[in-house]
Amino acid sequence: MSIAGQRVTVLGAGVGGLAAALALALKGADVTVLEQADAIREIGAGLQISPNGACVLRALGLGAGLDAASMRAQAVELRDGRDGDLVLRLDLARLRPQQGYHFLHRADLIDLLAKAARAAGVQIRLLQKIETVDLSGPRPRLATALGGQTETGLLIGADGLHSQTRAALNGKTAPFFTRHVAWRCIIPAEPNAAPVAEVHMGAGRHLVSYPLRGGTLRNIVAVEERNAWVEESWSLRDDSLEMKLAFEDFSPRVKSWLDRAEDVYVWGLFRHPVAQVWYKTLPEGAAVILGDAAHPTLPFLAQGASMALEDAWLLADRLANLPVPQAFSAYQTARKPRCTRIVAAANGNAKTYHLSGLQRSIAHTALRLGGRVAPNLALKRFDWLYDYDVTQG
Repeated sequence: MSIAGQRVTVLGAGVGGLAAALALALKGADVTVLEQADAIREIGAGLQISPNGACVLRALGLGAGLDAASMRAQAVELRDGRDGDLVLRLDLARLRPQQGYHFLHRADLIDLLAKAARAAGVQIRLLQKIETVDLSGPRPRLATALGGQTETGLLIGADGLHSQTRAALNGKTAPFFTRHVAWRCIIPAEPNAAPVAEVHMGAGRHLVSYPLRGGTLRNIVAVEERNAWVEESWSLRDDSLEMKLAFEDFSPRVKSWLDRAEDVYVWGLFRHPVAQVWYKTLPEGAAVILGDAAHPTLPFLAQGASMALEDAWLLADRLANLPVPQAFSAYQTARKPRCTRIVAAANGNAKTYHLSGLQRSIAHTALRLGGRVAPNLALKRFDWLYDYDVTQG
């Protein structure tokens, strides 16, 4: 059974929603994206696309656009937060020259996907805030914030952390506050900023930074352990002084970055379980989830966007080759174990970055020694993640 000619509604014009819409439109589906915002845009933030996500963009015909919009990473450096000393350098350009790790502004990726989706015939409707998704009838029913009701046949919920589609499939669940909060901001970059992701590690906190847009901007994500609860929202502004105080004992390099921070956002980091149920077939329709709606992840492995891209490609591929019930079943069977493993690996990184005392000294010494003796070993631990190419079946 082919997806060609079938009508598909996608909730959410983020990375996963737009990628799924594009992939399905390229296979002949009639796709409409419903987005709650009044424009296709993203609050300023950087993201990383690792090789497993980049291969999807290239398969969608967006390789040239990705290269033009991004900076290709040369290395990842783990540094001691207090003095800035190098702990471990993962030289991506030398150790993995055949693979592309990319830094880019989230807005640039959204723009790339949205333009390609529209060119492929996707209709993007704005100001479409969906309050509830009802899967109890013969077809998925959507209730809008303005009181309207609409039905659709094939529904793809790419509606993020607070997904109404996930709730309709799994019920409401309370996430677990990790006692971590994160600040994010973008500042002007210093001249000749190298395309390197730096992770500055301290007791109970760490800071990640890398350049964007040809080295003109620098993305910063700073994470601190604390007991005070903070809302799980990407649009909550904060006083930059709070972030600066949290990292006041870090190296001069880090403090010079934070001194330039003005427009700062903060959000609480919550651990959500990977959804138990990813899809439901109805007498006259079906619904399925992808991206953060299915498997929210903490940002400590930089895999949110790449996971969503993988989901989008595999879902479109299965729908193009199988009847809907079998396609959805094959999609969940293929994606759930991998996404669960990625989420667990991200959770583990938080502990590694935040060590203190003797544990910290032992771990940093081991990383330094390992980097000298077997520089490729640290990267090989993640071959299962980065060497995976969903577009090759």
